[in-house]
Amino acid sequence: MIRAWHFTGDKLRDGSPIPRVGEWLEYPGKIVICESGLHASRDPFDALQYAPGPMLHLVECEGIVTEQDDKLVCRRRRIIASNDATEGLRYFARMQALSVIHLWDAPDVVIDYLMTGDESIRSAARSAAWSAARSAARAAARQQFNALVNEAFEGES
Repeated sequence: MIRAWHFTGDKLRDGSPIPRVGEWLEYPGKIVICESGLHASRDPFDALQYAPGPMLHLVECEGIVTEQDDKLVCRRRRIIASNDATEGLRYFARMQALSVIHLWDAPDVVIDYLMTGDESIRSAARSAAWSAARSAARAAARQQFNALVNEAFEGES
């Protein structure tokens, strides 16, 4: 038996309710990784890429059939503990964004939101970020297009 991690939304992927803590789930059919069986990941970061929702469960797995670098599939799984990871996920995303903030001239409201997580400025920060990104993309496209046209017309005047 191993301990692993599993994210869910408010239901399992097959539409079943989330089992109670300590209740074993058992998959009776053929088990094929990425297709059928009970899946989990040995570390929460790996589990995150398969997250259909913010509920993070520490699980025990028995009867592991197949394991890859980032996930496993087993016959039996039970939840040991659960946590709504929404706030932690948002914090992690903000910290990841801050780690690359030096790569662009971010509007102040974006920096403020990333630093504080203040929900009252989240919408304004999103709008400012999109506007800045569109402006930067447009400026880059303008520069590339003008260079292409100037090259095509080189020597014409």
